Amino acid sequence: MGTINPGRAGLVFGALIGGGHLLWSILVALRWAQLLIDFIFWIHFIKPVYVVEEFSLGRAAILIIVTAAVGYVVGFCFAHLWNRIHK
Repeated sequence: MGTINPGRAGLVFGALIGGGHLLWSILVALRWAQLLIDFIFWIHFIKPVYVVEEFSLGRAAILIIVTAAVGYVVGFCFAHLWNRIHK
């Protein structure tokens, strides 16, 4: 097993998590998010109780930045742990 570059792993995880939330923000802006979340709850036999609010560019930016940063930290830590365990 090879080592993982922590910086690159952080970027990959950050892009994945931040990108997923970018997609969610786009769905909210297009007003498709409520339909999606209602469908996901329905197929899991859950009565939908959450209401998606109106799109806000500022909140979307905060969501994407925070989740991308958390994803970076998770990826960075994962790579360090992986490298330590696989020495």
